[in-house]
Amino acid sequence: MAAFLELLGFRRGEKARVGGTWADRVNGLTGTDVEMVFLTAPDGTGAIELSQFLRPESPASVGDLPSHTLGLRHLAYRVDDVEGLLGRIREAGYDTVAELVNYEDVWLVCYVRGPEGLIIELGQRLDG
Repeated sequence: MAAFLELLGFRRGEKARVGGTWADRVNGLTGTDVEMVFLTAPDGTGAIELSQFLRPESPASVGDLPSHTLGLRHLAYRVDDVEGLLGRIREAGYDTVAELVNYEDVWLVCYVRGPEGLIIELGQRLDG
């Protein structure tokens, strides 16, 4: 997918690998081990994060699929006021997948399940 997006003019950033208790709490899984990369839009105004869950193994079922299921399940973007946005999301009948988590006083992060099961990760930068 990253190579395809590069063909479309996106610029690939460095890879990162995350996991552990904080990641488990954000995505509602246990024992997460994730590789990810950000690709910046051609005009520099946004980026797409591609994530590959190495653990736990992805299920093959359909329906309200968990955040590590293969396919387009999860988009991430930065917001200015994640708690205010969560209020509006909940008023519209949606909710978080698991918890809103403070990651090392740098990010306030949560996953929200939207229409058709798409998961949107919301991240608010806390350190300026």
